Amino acid sequence: MSDPITMSVRAGAPLGDVYDAMTQPAAMVEWLSEYADVELPYHYRFWGRYVPGGEAPRQTLIGATDTSLRFEWLLGEVPSVTTISLRPIDDLATAITVAQAGFDSADVRPLGQLQTFWALALANLVDLVEERSTTPRADLTDAELRAQVDIAAPPDAVFDSLVASEKVSAWFGFPIEIEPRQGGRFGSGRIVEWDPDRSMSVDFPGTGVATWTLEGSGGHTRLTIAQSGFDPGEPPYASWMGVLSGIAELRRFHELTDWQPIWLAEEGASS
Repeated sequence: MSDPITMSVRAGAPLGDVYDAMTQPAAMVEWLSEYADVELPYHYRFWGRYVPGGEAPRQTLIGATDTSLRFEWLLGEVPSVTTISLRPIDDLATAITVAQAGFDSADVRPLGQLQTFWALALANLVDLVEERSTTPRADLTDAELRAQVDIAAPPDAVFDSLVASEKVSAWFGFPIEIEPRQGGRFGSGRIVEWDPDRSMSVDFPGTGVATWTLEGSGGHTRLTIAQSGFDPGEPPYASWMGVLSGIAELRRFHELTDWQPIWLAEEGASS
């Protein structure tokens, strides 16, 4: 059964800057897709290895204004409609909302990847317009799920934010119960490797083993994230994109002194 998705984020940039990043191909390849082709009001297309069903552009523009885009997106031969809309919060901040029809959480193919695809894309759009480095995207053509990010915080602080329930729940945006020890519970998973301040592996039912490895240098942490132990014929791309979108927020959690989640509780919220 397909369901609609609606998600909103707060970007610390004026609406015009966000709109430019949303519609200019040179910016789109930084936050959304490998390739982009835009000529408004005629077409808005994106495709490539970072896009579900991205072998070719499958979007047909329905409408475009100076604050919104609406297009039909053919995924797995199933047409769905996507709307991206902008609303000024104030002169220096913008609410970005994506409404996506056709999401199917039971589908391991493109229809089941839409929610976390947009979560990661929006996180990167926010970082792009705020002039921060973006988080690695998921290569949906590769069965090796591995990424590396730099976090401006020491390894002990980063590790603590990966294992303390209240901190993980804050930056991940969802309550997660954690027993920080070998064999302890980590949400729905179990900690199978535990080396404080250096590495941790968690076995999650259905999606394999997630491993975080930390290396410190000059007050920064190089965090390597990997997922393994799954069927290589059906990599868990949806959960992997969810991990990466969480890592985007983890970076902000450590690097912004006035950190607040980018996610708005509902469209129209202002903080």
